[in-house]
Amino acid sequence: MLKKIVVLLALLVPVWGAWAAVDVNTATEAQLQDLKGIGPSTARAIVKERTDRGPYKDADDLSSRVKGLGAKSLSKLEAQGLAIGEASDAAAKGKSAAPAESDARAAGKNVGGKK
Repeated sequence: MLKKIVVLLALLVPVWGAWAAVDVNTATEAQLQDLKGIGPSTARAIVKERTDRGPYKDADDLSSRVKGLGAKSLSKLEAQGLAIGEASDAAAKGKSAAPAESDARAAGKNVGGKK
């Protein structure tokens, strides 16, 4: 029985990795190339542009700064787990701004000019 559980877990690990989000603002070239539709030259261009001009704000920003990434391509990449801009920021922080604001209120801090 234990062998079956171990085998099942071993089979699920690669599948789990396929659904993992890839943050375009922190990913390496290798991580970007794991996404279907991003080859070596596109991954290199994404990382170089990010290094030269800073993080991507959203899909439109990424599309306008990296040749070959249009709306259709980005839609497919986002479906595979590519996180861009605010979506990647929220995923990295693990929560939205609203809970942070309520946490501040609970701590007795003045948020947004309200008491």
